[in-house]
Amino acid sequence: MMKDRKAKAKLIILLGGIWIMVTLPLPWLVNNPLVSESQFYTILAIIGVISIPFIVLGVAWTLKPELAN
Repeated sequence: MMKDRKAKAKLIILLGGIWIMVTLPLPWLVNNPLVSESQFYTILAIIGVISIPFIVLGVAWTLKPELAN
């Protein structure tokens, strides 16, 4: 039982990390000299806030797959 919970927790963390990395437009932000540091942090914060509902949805579907039907 405990091993199953640890495996699910690791899977949820992995999926959340993948989602955040996929949604970050880092090449566009890092390679653009017109983007200032404050703009960079603002965009990262916006992307983080927008990602929260999708991560929660992924967690819910991982824990209860029948919710996806």
